[in-house]
Amino acid sequence: MKGISVLGSTGSIGVQTLDIVRLHPELFRIVALAAGGNLELLERQVREFHPAIISCGSEQSALEMKQRLADYSGRLWIGHSSAGLEAVATAADAELVVAGLPGSTGLRPTFAAVEAGKDVALATKEVLVMAGRLFMASVNEQGVNLLPVDSEQSAIFQCLQGNQGAEIRRIILTASGGPFRDMPEAEMSRVSRDQALNHPRWKMGPKVTVDSATLMNKGLEVIEAAWLFDVSAGQIEVVVHPQSIVHSMVEFNDGSVMAQLGATDMRIPISYALAFPQRITSGTEALNFPRLASLTFLEPDWGKFPLLRAAYQALEAGGPETIVLNAADEVAVELFLAEKIPLNHIPRIVLDSLETIGSGIVETLDEVVALHEQVVEQVRRKWDRPAG
Repeated sequence: MKGISVLGSTGSIGVQTLDIVRLHPELFRIVALAAGGNLELLERQVREFHPAIISCGSEQSALEMKQRLADYSGRLWIGHSSAGLEAVATAADAELVVAGLPGSTGLRPTFAAVEAGKDVALATKEVLVMAGRLFMASVNEQGVNLLPVDSEQSAIFQCLQGNQGAEIRRIILTASGGPFRDMPEAEMSRVSRDQALNHPRWKMGPKVTVDSATLMNKGLEVIEAAWLFDVSAGQIEVVVHPQSIVHSMVEFNDGSVMAQLGATDMRIPISYALAFPQRITSGTEALNFPRLASLTFLEPDWGKFPLLRAAYQALEAGGPETIVLNAADEVAVELFLAEKIPLNHIPRIVLDSLETIGSGIVETLDEVVALHEQVVEQVRRKWDRPAG
């Protein structure tokens, strides 16, 4: 029975991971959970799955969780903040760590999991966007399995099974196009928070959903794919596929193209990562091909969605530009979700940051974090201004 730790247990990835564990109690057991402020859900998860370690987002949350679980009879250590996250990531009985924390929050605990010799099911793409070279070096040094959970990266990973010796001509990342694919660019400034969070195909957390609306999510996936599969930016192509049935494709040097198809349900890639190299039931419905009618593939609108090109350029620059890109986007999305800026200001903030913030030399994890924090502070100072 495989011991599993979940970083981000109350988020979208974490909840669906526990759905798979619930389906297969004979295969998996939960040993540690880390969450933020959703204590009601975390309490239910503790009582159902009986982890030995949990972490909350703050000291106050940890104290409240202790009160909520005052009648709990199981052995349980409750931590919080960065120390709590590291305890979950390095839990002795964990063989696999599901990295599902949003944004830069997942960087240090995911590194800690690898350095502790744990296999990692990676859903936090920012780990590779911010520190791809360092992270892959650590993965290779420790000899652990890195199993992608993003639907697109999982699709590529699955297409490569049995083809490890074949030369990749290109990777084709599919994008749904988000909720504003067909909206005129002039109307983007009037998009509401609720409209941006209403993704037509996927149920995801708020950060990734907004990133999908600006195509930044696809840009981050381009950077992630380059590190995961050791390919250049020029070998990665993005196509808009509104039906979201083909999750990505790989073209090999002989001209063959392999694709992975499936329902728009994250439990498919999660189940594959949890049970790899086996396949297990995920609770999803089978595809009904006659009902699909057609599958379409379109060029992305590079003008309306400039962050996709910016991600390519940051990757091609080969330095810490991807850290600046990611940090500026995190703040911009935060401001949009707080209804302090319109949606079309997100690209403006990110592009301005890439042009104006000096990146310097980044060679260690501490330097990655320091640059990220510097960019976050500068972007907030410049753009998070009181109304009027």
